[in-house]
Amino acid sequence: MVPPSARLARAALALALCLQHLASAIEVPLDSNIQSELPQPPTITKQSVKDYIVDPRDNIFIDCEAKGNPLPTFSWTRNGKFFNVAKDPKVSMRRRSGTLVIDFHSGGRPEDYEGEYQCFARNDFGTALSSKIHLQVSKSPLWPKEKVDVIEVDEGAPLSLQCNPPPGLPSPVIFWMSSSMEPIHQDKRVSQGQNGDLYFSNVLLQDAQTDYSCNARFHFTHTIQQKNPYTLKVKTKKPHNETSFRNHTDMYSARGVSETTPSFMYPYGTSSSQMVLRGVDLLLECIASGVPAPDIMWYKKGGELPAGKTKLENFNKALRISNVSEEDSGEYFCLASNKMGSIRHTISVRVKAAPYWLDEPQNLILAPGEDGRLVCRANGNPKPMIQWLVNGEPIEASPPNPSREVAGDTIVFRDTQIGSSAVYQCNASNEHGYLLANAFVSVLDVPPRILAPRNQLIKVIQYNRTRLDCPFFGSPIPTLRWFKNGQGNTLDGGNYKAHENGSLEMNMARKEDQGIYTCVATNILGKAEAQVRLEVKDPTRIVRGPEDQVVKRGSMPRLHCRVKHDPTLKLTVTWLKDDAPLYIGNRMKKEDDGLTIYGVAERDQGDYTCVASTELDKDSAKAYLTVLAIPANRLRDLPKERPDRPRDLELTDLAERSVRLTWIPGDDNNSPITDYIVQFEEDRYQPGTWHNHSSYPGSVNSAVLSLSPYVNYQFRVIAVNDVGSSLPSMPSERYQTNGARPEINPTGVQGAGTQRNNMEITWTPLNATQAYGPNLRYIVRWRRRDPRGSWHNETVKTPRHVVWNTPIYVPYEIKVQAENDFGRAPEPDTVIGYSGEDYPKAAPTDVRIRVLNSTAIALTWTRVHLDTIQGQLKEYRAYFWRESSLLKNLWVSKKRQYVSFPGDRNRGIVSRLFPYSNYKLEMVVSNGRGDGPRSEVKEFPMPEGVPSSPRYLRIRQPNLETINLEWDHPEHPNGVLTGYNLRYQAFNGSKTGRTLVENLSPNQTRFTLQRTDPISRYRFFLRARTQVGDGETLVEESPALLNEAYTKNQVDIATQGWFIGLMCAIALLVLILLIVCFIKRSRGGKYPVRDNKDEHLNPEDKNVEDGSFDYSDEDNKPLPNSQTSLDGTIKQQESDDSLVDYGEGGEGQFNEDGSFIGQYTVKKDKEETEGNESSEATSPVNAIYSLA
Repeated sequence: MVPPSARLARAALALALCLQHLASAIEVPLDSNIQSELPQPPTITKQSVKDYIVDPRDNIFIDCEAKGNPLPTFSWTRNGKFFNVAKDPKVSMRRRSGTLVIDFHSGGRPEDYEGEYQCFARNDFGTALSSKIHLQVSKSPLWPKEKVDVIEVDEGAPLSLQCNPPPGLPSPVIFWMSSSMEPIHQDKRVSQGQNGDLYFSNVLLQDAQTDYSCNARFHFTHTIQQKNPYTLKVKTKKPHNETSFRNHTDMYSARGVSETTPSFMYPYGTSSSQMVLRGVDLLLECIASGVPAPDIMWYKKGGELPAGKTKLENFNKALRISNVSEEDSGEYFCLASNKMGSIRHTISVRVKAAPYWLDEPQNLILAPGEDGRLVCRANGNPKPMIQWLVNGEPIEASPPNPSREVAGDTIVFRDTQIGSSAVYQCNASNEHGYLLANAFVSVLDVPPRILAPRNQLIKVIQYNRTRLDCPFFGSPIPTLRWFKNGQGNTLDGGNYKAHENGSLEMNMARKEDQGIYTCVATNILGKAEAQVRLEVKDPTRIVRGPEDQVVKRGSMPRLHCRVKHDPTLKLTVTWLKDDAPLYIGNRMKKEDDGLTIYGVAERDQGDYTCVASTELDKDSAKAYLTVLAIPANRLRDLPKERPDRPRDLELTDLAERSVRLTWIPGDDNNSPITDYIVQFEEDRYQPGTWHNHSSYPGSVNSAVLSLSPYVNYQFRVIAVNDVGSSLPSMPSERYQTNGARPEINPTGVQGAGTQRNNMEITWTPLNATQAYGPNLRYIVRWRRRDPRGSWHNETVKTPRHVVWNTPIYVPYEIKVQAENDFGRAPEPDTVIGYSGEDYPKAAPTDVRIRVLNSTAIALTWTRVHLDTIQGQLKEYRAYFWRESSLLKNLWVSKKRQYVSFPGDRNRGIVSRLFPYSNYKLEMVVSNGRGDGPRSEVKEFPMPEGVPSSPRYLRIRQPNLETINLEWDHPEHPNGVLTGYNLRYQAFNGSKTGRTLVENLSPNQTRFTLQRTDPISRYRFFLRARTQVGDGETLVEESPALLNEAYTKNQVDIATQGWFIGLMCAIALLVLILLIVCFIKRSRGGKYPVRDNKDEHLNPEDKNVEDGSFDYSDEDNKPLPNSQTSLDGTIKQQESDDSLVDYGEGGEGQFNEDGSFIGQYTVKKDKEETEGNESSEATSPVNAIYSLA
């Protein structure tokens, strides 16, 4: 007894052997004539994607197109039920197509049409199905309102800020920014995860300088939604010293932050698993915390990462493997490490697969009685299930067909008959998706047809390979045989090889193979034949080619090129010089068997190639020509100049439209002539003006010039070399061409209205060489663009004609034809022009405004009807003006502005508006004439925004201890000011101190800073803020000079009137005292002194008796009420009546009798005085005192 498994194996083997003997399918040729004659079941040619997401603002189009003969009809199902298109006025189907159009211009909700759609294309021979199209409407939901508290975190700790965006369709793109719309800088410490969250491996104090807002950008609506920003408060163990922080070798220890080993923030734990579908991109992610920030590395257990398809992203935190296959399954692990240690996480990757084709079923065309098969093989993980349908119905439920047998993924057809045509569907599905393929079976009976042209002529060169083509078609597939010269023997074998596509190939064509070949296609329905004539030609050969030569300058070398070819083929011989076409000038003569060069020059040196060609083949030969000239050292010594002018111009070969001009070249003056420029002058339209006619190589001295009729020509020639151009030659004799009717019409014809009731027709007139005859004029014809309209015409001589009393903006057909006394030019082309425009009659309606942000709005409107435009639609315009500010007592400019929206559109965006303001807006439509009537005025407020920078920031330094700041409010508050943020830092050269922050009230405009460092300058950052956020920053720096403010105060006092008067009085008193002293010394060196001092002289003094004392330079005794310093100098005591009261820091003082006994000096600190040798102040007192 045979076990069941053995019986199944034998059955499968028998089926395989049977399938090997099935006839191959018939292929229908692409010839459109044949395809239009053959019946064909439907074939889906275009359909929408399976997961179809649409924009809710637009109409919905669901594609379904198919071909077939006869043309198929279409129907749809929705959610598995018949969808009656005729019952819904919003739904229509395109003509000769199954594409659904759902129109929402008249209202309606796109969400009501979500569902699963499937298209059916039917004709007499079967039904084809589209894939099931899952239609969804794009959604961009608003961010849920939530209160975000200030997040407090220790410096060095990890942190993750959650985004949790609203679930849009499709999913939005996530990115992080500050509330001032500045991108968040990301690196290996701070980065965004694939889930949209923002991860900090460790938090630094600098992270609190900004806030963090998650943004979601939605694809279809092109809108960005922003989550309420997070504000960080970083708790630190040490005060922030920017200088020590930056210069410290380890910034974490400088901040008092403990270094920690890495730990994973995402994913959690030591292992996880991930499933991915075949063919998509796999993204593995590891984000770790630690101090310092860890480095991430990726590995695959038991092997290398997939080569050529891996990419590291997000600072190595993500591993992307593109186009995943089953071989990419396995265990991957990421290693996070820093100097404190490392940790790893293992991710087990499982690759599943939606169904994919191994053998997709193909259309099958059979003849009656033939066998065939449809194969549907798909793979996937898990293994997909195969289901067959016929004409859209399960094959099990279809009528029985004895010639059809289903064997799993294969359908076998035996002995098919007419009427068995149908469309079969194969559905391969598993839990991850499905595939649907249509393949039709068409049973045809067509007699043989030869598709090639009749009586072909094939020419071939002897001993070359050739092929005779005879494409054919028929059902059943015809057999094809070849015969030669009507003989009965079939050509196949030896020098001949017959191919299945009908071609007969010859390995080597010989003379005896010439003749008439007949191909005959035969099947049970008849036969067809065609003839091909083959001619075998002799090859083209150069029997004597050019040879390398060395010749002297001025000689006449000859280059040979003797050719043997088939006399029945046209021979063409061309010459190349240095692989470029050779211009054969008057110095060269081309003959049947060679090329002769007369008066050879250095420029003739090079490679010369003779090319002999026919329509079938070609041959070539090459030689090098060397020209001996003046030695190089002598050539360099000769002066090079511009060439002499050509001479002896002669006109020959006079013809109606051409003439030959010949000239004798002038001396090239040691620089070869490279070009000749031929110019002409005519004496009828522009006498005395020379125009360039043509240019020629420097190797020629004769040329045939093309001429225009009715021109009295005169020619001259200019020679050109590397130095420059020669003088023009003397003019040639004149040559008058006969007149003729114009051959071309004016160009640039256009018609446009300059007023509402006219049309101006203009064109580019013909020039002197295009007029072709006397009395040039233009016949202008026009009519309204209507075949029944009559033509109007006018003959003018100027390139302009105005048609009056025209309707508003009506198309006209316009023709402008040139005419002279010899006749008219050919019939001109018709140009479409338009009469004048008038202002539009209607205004846009249903103007709607949607605020996008604090400075931009989105507009939508209902377009005006085209009949009301009265011209060419140019644009829609939105006029708007700022009516008022929402801030009280703030003057605003009400200047009207506008934004243009070119073309026929119904939406646009107006930007660059002022926040926190009331605006008014109205819309118009514009054409070439101007604006139409204005729409209803719309009012709208703009929300608050961030303010502009303060108007100014003034810095005053009254002394070295304080700095006074004064500022003005922002020019554009853009909202209610909630305060000012002042940041400042000291700096000295490249060194900067830590930044200090002051938060000030909105009404405060002054601030005093007590300086702790008299040497450093200060940099101030001031910005205002509203509820929306901080505005633009104004940056100023304190003055560069340390004592600038101090000196300024001093100068201010010294310029006062009372101070100048006092100084003058003191100077006069000192001068009188010096004069008196000088007189007394000249009389004996003694003078009386009044006894009016508080302290009497020492009675022991010997000079007391006579009431006088000696005055000498050696007398250095200290005066009363004075002190002697340790080094013996007199130290003066401060007086109550001193210059200190009037100046700043003066120490000069007066004695009791009014005599000046000190110097007026600026007071210095001890350290400063020691560092500066001169401590005297510059003053009038010092200047006068120094004269004593």
